[in-house]
Amino acid sequence: MENDSKGPNQTPPEQLEPASADDALTSIYDSGAPVDDSDWSEPKEKELGGRMTFLEHLDELRKRIMYSLIALVLTSVAGWVLREELFQILRAPLGDAVPTLVYTRVTDTFTIWLKIAVAFGIFLACPFLLLQVWLFISPGLYRKEKRYAIPFLLSGTALFVSGGLFAYYLIIPLSLNFLIKELGASLQPMLTAVDYFSFVVIIVIGMGGVFQLPVLVAFLSLFGLITPGFLWKNFRYAVLLIVIVAAVISPTPDALNLTFWVGPMIVLYLSSIVVSWVFQRRRARAEAREQKD
Repeated sequence: MENDSKGPNQTPPEQLEPASADDALTSIYDSGAPVDDSDWSEPKEKELGGRMTFLEHLDELRKRIMYSLIALVLTSVAGWVLREELFQILRAPLGDAVPTLVYTRVTDTFTIWLKIAVAFGIFLACPFLLLQVWLFISPGLYRKEKRYAIPFLLSGTALFVSGGLFAYYLIIPLSLNFLIKELGASLQPMLTAVDYFSFVVIIVIGMGGVFQLPVLVAFLSLFGLITPGFLWKNFRYAVLLIVIVAAVISPTPDALNLTFWVGPMIVLYLSSIVVSWVFQRRRARAEAREQKD
């Protein structure tokens, strides 16, 4: 005989519904029962969908680094194939100041070609490297923030290339003219190819990295981590930090070369304040629309 009796506080199973997404999440641990996708609300899905454990972050980082290294190797191979043409391009700023570059060790020739190939590979692989950076940070972003992927890639690539061109056409010629033709006017230059290409590659790659500052500030401002007021208030400390960083990454310790680094970095910092103000306004408007909805 079928028993239809129920206790006074019992509720039919078909009337049980999860009160919230938190209750649904708790049910996984309490009963082991699967949670229906319909039990999750859209805001909660946006909030929890990108969460990863520490080990998952490490695995993702390992994967992105591996992909980046593979891309860099492939583009460096292309640079190796074009090494003679790239050699002439990178040597052009030297002009006739030093008619002949020399080398002093047997392995120097391989080192020279490798530096040239890797420098070219970094510029060629720049969009893909930035894509790997974006794919690493994107799981922690809200869905509405992921639409900035293309602006991030385009602006990051454009600024990196712009920094390299700025170094090639302005900083390197001015530095060489000052160091060789003015300070070394009474001396006979005998410059090794390894030293020269190390000098050029460090400046070109380093300035390309420095030009990423507005992109970094834009996204930190978009996520509410920094504000234009904070950047302006700490401007003097930023200048001190810029001088220290320029002294570390600058290939020579002379004051003129240091100025060539500090000047653009300060201009980029001031530009970043404007960028931060723009993105803070966008964030404020987006939050206002959400509150209105």
